[in-house]
Amino acid sequence: MTQVAIGITVNGEDHLLTEDMTMTRLLDKLGMPEKGIAVAVDGAVLPKSRWDTTSIEKGWTIDVLTAVQGG
Repeated sequence: MTQVAIGITVNGEDHLLTEDMTMTRLLDKLGMPEKGIAVAVDGAVLPKSRWDTTSIEKGWTIDVLTAVQGG
Protein backbone atom coordinates (compact mmCIF):
# COMPACT_ATOMS: atom_id res chain seq x y z
CA MET A 1 0.00 0.00 0.00
CA THR A 2 1.42 3.39 -0.99
CA GLN A 3 1.46 6.19 1.57
CA VAL A 4 0.37 9.56 0.23
CA ALA A 5 1.78 12.67 1.88
CA ILE A 6 -0.70 15.40 2.69
CA GLY A 7 0.32 19.00 3.18
CA ILE A 8 -0.92 21.13 6.06
CA THR A 9 0.15 24.39 7.67
CA VAL A 10 0.61 24.67 11.43
CA ASN A 11 1.27 28.11 12.91
CA GLY A 12 2.51 29.35 9.54
CA GLU A 13 4.88 26.41 8.89
CA ASP A 14 4.25 23.81 6.20
CA HIS A 15 4.24 20.14 7.23
CA LEU A 16 3.87 16.90 5.29
CA LEU A 17 2.08 13.99 6.93
CA THR A 18 2.55 10.48 5.58
CA GLU A 19 0.09 8.72 7.86
CA ASP A 20 -3.44 9.13 9.09
CA MET A 21 -3.30 11.38 12.10
CA THR A 22 -5.75 12.76 14.63
CA MET A 23 -5.37 16.24 16.05
CA THR A 24 -4.18 14.76 19.36
CA ARG A 25 -1.44 12.75 17.62
CA LEU A 26 -0.36 15.77 15.58
CA LEU A 27 -0.07 17.97 18.67
CA ASP A 28 1.95 15.25 20.42
CA LYS A 29 4.22 14.85 17.39
CA LEU A 30 4.84 18.61 17.35
CA GLY A 31 5.63 18.63 21.08
CA MET A 32 2.68 20.82 22.01
CA PRO A 33 1.45 20.80 25.63
CA GLU A 34 -1.75 18.93 26.39
CA LYS A 35 -3.24 21.76 28.46
CA GLY A 36 -3.44 25.52 28.10
CA ILE A 37 -3.85 25.55 24.32
CA ALA A 38 -6.64 26.03 21.81
CA VAL A 39 -6.72 24.77 18.24
CA ALA A 40 -8.31 26.48 15.24
CA VAL A 41 -8.72 24.82 11.85
CA ASP A 42 -9.15 27.23 8.95
CA GLY A 43 -10.16 29.92 11.44
CA ALA A 44 -12.74 27.89 13.38
CA VAL A 45 -12.04 26.64 16.91
CA LEU A 46 -11.89 22.85 17.16
CA PRO A 47 -13.26 21.78 20.56
CA LYS A 48 -10.85 19.67 22.61
CA SER A 49 -13.57 17.01 22.86
CA ARG A 50 -13.05 16.37 19.11
CA TRP A 51 -9.23 16.23 19.05
CA ASP A 52 -9.13 12.41 19.40
CA THR A 53 -11.71 11.81 16.66
CA THR A 54 -10.80 14.48 14.10
CA SER A 55 -8.52 13.23 11.32
CA ILE A 56 -6.24 15.83 9.76
CA GLU A 57 -7.12 16.60 6.15
CA LYS A 58 -5.03 17.87 3.24
CA GLY A 59 -4.75 21.63 2.94
CA TRP A 60 -5.80 22.49 6.48
CA THR A 61 -4.40 25.61 8.11
CA ILE A 62 -4.07 24.89 11.81
CA ASP A 63 -3.34 27.50 14.46
CA VAL A 64 -2.31 26.38 17.93
CA LEU A 65 -2.85 29.16 20.44
CA THR A 66 -1.34 29.27 23.92
CA ALA A 67 -3.11 30.86 26.85
CA VAL A 68 -1.15 33.83 28.22
CA GLN A 69 -1.76 35.64 31.47
CA GLY A 70 -1.53 39.38 31.51
CA GLY A 71 -3.06 42.46 32.84
